[in-house]
Amino acid sequence: MNKFFGWMEEHFVPIAAKIGSQKHLVAIRDGFATITPIIMAGAFATLFNNLGIKAYQNFMDWLLPATWRDWGGAIWNGSFGIMSILIVFTISYHLARSYDKDGLAAGVVAVAANLTLYAATADGAGIPSAFLGAQGLFIALIVALVGTEIFVKLIGNPKLVIKMPAGVPPAVSKSFAALIPSIIVLALAAGVKELFIAFGVADIHQSLFFTLQKPLQGVAGSIGGVILIVLLSQLLWFFGLHGSNILAPIINTLLLPLLLANTAAVQAGAQPENILNSQFLDSYVNMGGSGTTIGLLIAIYILGKKAGKQQLTIANLGIAPGLFNINEPVIFGMPIILNPIYFIPFLLAPVVSTLIAYFLTLIGFVPKVSIMAAWTTPPILGAALSTNSIMGGVTAFICLAVSVLIYLPFVFVAGRQELEAEEAAQ
Repeated sequence: MNKFFGWMEEHFVPIAAKIGSQKHLVAIRDGFATITPIIMAGAFATLFNNLGIKAYQNFMDWLLPATWRDWGGAIWNGSFGIMSILIVFTISYHLARSYDKDGLAAGVVAVAANLTLYAATADGAGIPSAFLGAQGLFIALIVALVGTEIFVKLIGNPKLVIKMPAGVPPAVSKSFAALIPSIIVLALAAGVKELFIAFGVADIHQSLFFTLQKPLQGVAGSIGGVILIVLLSQLLWFFGLHGSNILAPIINTLLLPLLLANTAAVQAGAQPENILNSQFLDSYVNMGGSGTTIGLLIAIYILGKKAGKQQLTIANLGIAPGLFNINEPVIFGMPIILNPIYFIPFLLAPVVSTLIAYFLTLIGFVPKVSIMAAWTTPPILGAALSTNSIMGGVTAFICLAVSVLIYLPFVFVAGRQELEAEEAAQ
């Protein structure tokens, strides 16, 4: 075991740390984090329209006009419905800021470039709405990253700057400084679109969605793909790296659209299709934080004095934030990082929770996770909200109970070691 830890620290951790601090991945992570409030608003609007309680639906039909669901639908259109447009701006903004360039100008240009690539509607009067949401995320990411890279390099070239007189307001000077770089980026985007058309691809978004984005989502959204993501996240955390942040670009790019597709199905009154998605992890796997550590805290309380004074102290400090899925006090205070005793349960508990929740959803015991809940929503409650069913809470409780059983023997061993160390010191 020590040889394995040594090898991981020498070879795996440095590479993972570099990946976690890479500018483009950080921009993707921060871009998705920026639009989280908007996405949450759309999720609650969907829940408002489709809360799975018959009495609630009957009451709302009696209380409000027949079109009362249009209110939630309008919020959905302004959040999930334009998600690709929002994410282009936020990723571009954060990436440009990482280069100390004008993030606002870069974001505006990236949005314009992204809109340039859309195929026109049949009547030529606008752009199709199908790829403004989650289905257009893949191209949105490419445009945000590539377009911003080109823009920040061009805007730094003094030969492309149109200088204005000293008395001109700063906002005007900035806009003219970005004029030529903006024209070049938009011209390149239009050129790419025409090049695709020349090769017989009239709709870039539709083509890339079916040939690239959808297959990748299928792989990442499979039970094997999700377990791999969970294991990798746990390994990163175990070696002191923020696994959730490092893997956020992958999760948001490939698993979040699967959740949004389920939300859209619920909004339309249809049955959601995807068992596994980003919210599935928050509802059933990351209870108390990565590693299902709320199960560890409960196991400590069950054993009481047998868990040792140190573990009880950390549990008392970590239980309040743990109820809202914040577990840094446990990760760093127990500690779990590089602690051989907790290596196995820290990896095993979330994997088992994944398998249990997946199987129970597959057999129809619980509805599919379809609605985003804030990641700080307490365990069990978050699962009930995200599935729009009390059975979601029951499933989360089962996963939590199994996690407690997994952690119990390891908590006992850690407590016994603490007691032996205290006796030896006397």
